[in-house]
Amino acid sequence: MSRRFVIEAVMVAIYGQLLAPGEAVQYLIPYSTIMELYEMRDRNEQVMPDPDDDVHVKQKIGELIAFFEDSFNKKKLERALTASWRESPPLLVNELVSFVVVNAIDNAEYGEAMDPIETELILTALKWQIPVLTDQFEFIDKVIESAIPVVVFDIDDFEYAMEVTNH
Repeated sequence: MSRRFVIEAVMVAIYGQLLAPGEAVQYLIPYSTIMELYEMRDRNEQVMPDPDDDVHVKQKIGELIAFFEDSFNKKKLERALTASWRESPPLLVNELVSFVVVNAIDNAEYGEAMDPIETELILTALKWQIPVLTDQFEFIDKVIESAIPVVVFDIDDFEYAMEVTNH
């Protein structure tokens, strides 16, 4: 059985190593973070500080959007959108990686402390009792300061997270 993590869609585009793990992994992705990919693609702002990295990441964002828009994947994704907190069937990326899209709903449970995406990540992690992967240090700090009972790993610690998480 694969390890499971909650993650934002853009993190998969930015951090290619997440698609080449040493063993099977499944990423639960809140649907709203897929919608963020379109916003990032369509606005003229830089996603990454380095211009070369920005071009590369925007290309990866386009590839990820195309993956989700593939007719087979789109049908699976649409199943998740029929009800709150519903999961899509797994979308196979490669032999070791699959995505499950979750129709997560921000219920403002964490008020002003967390933005809607952060709230959806937390609620998804709580619902399925799995850790979150992120590169947002501020988010990690807010989770710790608020004593929210979820495990959050920095993406730089991905290999460690794979070692210490249960199947």
